[in-house]
Amino acid sequence: MNNRVWQHLSTLACYLYAVKDTFEHPHNRRKMLRLETLNLKYFLGTTGMLLLMLTGCSNDFVYFPNSIQEEVKKGLDSGYDGIIVYVNQAGKSSLYRAGWKDRAKKTPAAPNALFKIASISKLYIAAAVAKLVADQSLSLDTTLSTFIPDVDGRIAHADKITLRMLIQHRSGIPEFIYHPDFAKSDPQDSYLTTAALIYDRKAHFEPGTSYKYSNTNYLLIGEILNRTLGYSYHDYIKDKILKPLGLKNTFGLQSDIDSNQLMSGYQVNQEDDFKVLQHTRPSGSMIATAEDVGIFLRALIDGTLLTPKEQAIYSSIYVYEHTGWLPGYTSIARYHEDLDAVVILFVSTSDSQMFWIGLERFYSRIVRALERNSLQ
Repeated sequence: MNNRVWQHLSTLACYLYAVKDTFEHPHNRRKMLRLETLNLKYFLGTTGMLLLMLTGCSNDFVYFPNSIQEEVKKGLDSGYDGIIVYVNQAGKSSLYRAGWKDRAKKTPAAPNALFKIASISKLYIAAAVAKLVADQSLSLDTTLSTFIPDVDGRIAHADKITLRMLIQHRSGIPEFIYHPDFAKSDPQDSYLTTAALIYDRKAHFEPGTSYKYSNTNYLLIGEILNRTLGYSYHDYIKDKILKPLGLKNTFGLQSDIDSNQLMSGYQVNQEDDFKVLQHTRPSGSMIATAEDVGIFLRALIDGTLLTPKEQAIYSSIYVYEHTGWLPGYTSIARYHEDLDAVVILFVSTSDSQMFWIGLERFYSRIVRALERNSLQ
């Protein structure tokens, strides 16, 4: 078998197994378009395992890492420019790093560097919604057109889409970031100016009948929060979430920080530093250190952040983990109940969707290193 065919088989094996793991993950079962049937899951797992036995990807199943830092350093072999990992387990925390904070200046990665956390921002927004629903400032069953009359007749089914559907990506609203004009838009455009990119577009499905991830949902939630509060939802998150947790290294917007504290970000095979790009939309604007994200996630899960009423609301509307992607920045934030561990991964490199398969494998090896060597 020639090397090209072997490479394709290896890629397919990793892909099938990664997809199988995605179906099995408890936090993803609710949001996978109801496709996790037993037959499909067993097909993916069995086919993936057979190919894994025949290809290089199977190395992951016989390789036993000695330490988290060893795994972090090995990540550089995958072409990652800079890596930061934060682990919190049973009251103890550790930070790990490798690579560059700034590749051009040869500045080493700093564990306390700020990072664009992209869609991990959605966890903070969902927590804010849970708090506002608990104090009856918002209702999960209020429709989009009631909250924002401007979109009635411009966004399909605005009179049927509820706040709950927006949070859970069950609205059917198209994605604004794929519109060809978005790349040319002004970062300072209002949320509704950005939302206008998808006006009069056909919905993906009837509201509440399926699932499709769309950043437009959280763009509109940002507008709803601002109108409900009468001020920026960023200030609400700062006052009600960040300050109570003592998170001094988390920010709503890049304009709030000293850019020298921000880790540089790169695309594969490109020299440009994507740190200069401003991301201002609610779906992924936040900046934070890995430690701050880990503290937030632990508090979100263990009841430190939310009251019992707020916790019940949050659990009914959203998940307790997230990934993030922006040009030059990829991240994973998860809690592992079997290890009682929060593991945060920041990588200052991005690429196509296939890049994520390697990133998930890298993250899994870090978790397996933690399994073998718990924090002391």
